[in-house]
Amino acid sequence: MKPLIEIKDQIDGAPFHAVITMHQNPDADAMGSSLALRDFLIRKGHKVTVISPSSFPEFLQWMPGCEDVIIFEEEKKKALEALDKANILFCLDFNNFNRTKNLAPYIEKAESEKVLIDHHLHPQDVFDYGKSDTTAASSALMIYEFVCELGDASMINLNMAKCIYAGTMTDTGSFRFPAATSRVHRMIAELMDIGINHEEIHCAIYDNYGENRLRFMGKVLLDQMEIDYDYNAALITIPSSFYKKYNLKPGDTEGLVNIPLSIKGIRFSALLKDKNGEIRMSFRSTGDFNVNVFAKKYFHGGGHKNAAGGLSKASLKETVKQFKDTLKENKYLLNN
Repeated sequence: MKPLIEIKDQIDGAPFHAVITMHQNPDADAMGSSLALRDFLIRKGHKVTVISPSSFPEFLQWMPGCEDVIIFEEEKKKALEALDKANILFCLDFNNFNRTKNLAPYIEKAESEKVLIDHHLHPQDVFDYGKSDTTAASSALMIYEFVCELGDASMINLNMAKCIYAGTMTDTGSFRFPAATSRVHRMIAELMDIGINHEEIHCAIYDNYGENRLRFMGKVLLDQMEIDYDYNAALITIPSSFYKKYNLKPGDTEGLVNIPLSIKGIRFSALLKDKNGEIRMSFRSTGDFNVNVFAKKYFHGGGHKNAAGGLSKASLKETVKQFKDTLKENKYLLNN
């Protein structure tokens, strides 16, 4: 993979067709980084299409440019036409094609140059150009720094700034996680000078849910959360029936896995969701317990040191048993 900066001549040169894509079930960082890059490339004179493998949460629908995003699951033909025309394919906030699920085989065989901009561990060796920076708090931060490195910092407008801020805010837990370094805060100061309203963005993401979500969370925390102080761990399970009962939409379970970490002594939290015939898993930790290693070892997943995900094809009951068995194997690490 050649250094990302080596595509500078192409970005500054003749117009090209670009596709920007992200991981399945995109979050604010995936959407924010993609839409910020889209805005920048369009103003550089290029034709740009953003493709999301699946739908994105309603609380991200305020983001400038989101109305033009093609949802692959809903507009497959239109998405594939854009891929066929693309000279460059930008892959943001994921580093393995499998993370795009049903879109994966199509981007894998795409003849366009593939460019990676991502902050997760162990990138797949399939990209022509790119940057993989595991020290970056967000892919949105990497877009900001990339534009600055190109010498185009003056082109970061208010729309880009909003998207970059949202992606970084969410990936740092509203700037409370260790990833919120001085590097992040220096960027935020610049974004505020551009004119973002940070309170407005925070409210748009965190204070924009339906009543059903609050009732769902109350039910989950009361009846579906287990705390095991022997392992300083918490487990939340969401049965498939809850999706219909509470009319859950994409993003309604966002942030739920973080809540048990507010309990004194809890260092490891897991969320297991039974959806569409598979168990989707989210892991969060504090301190030195590495959930990236945990997810890769036991549940075909990965991510960051303190935030990762995994999958299980077993039933929810079987997956819960397997998870509890892994706690026994990691008791020393969880208690020290």
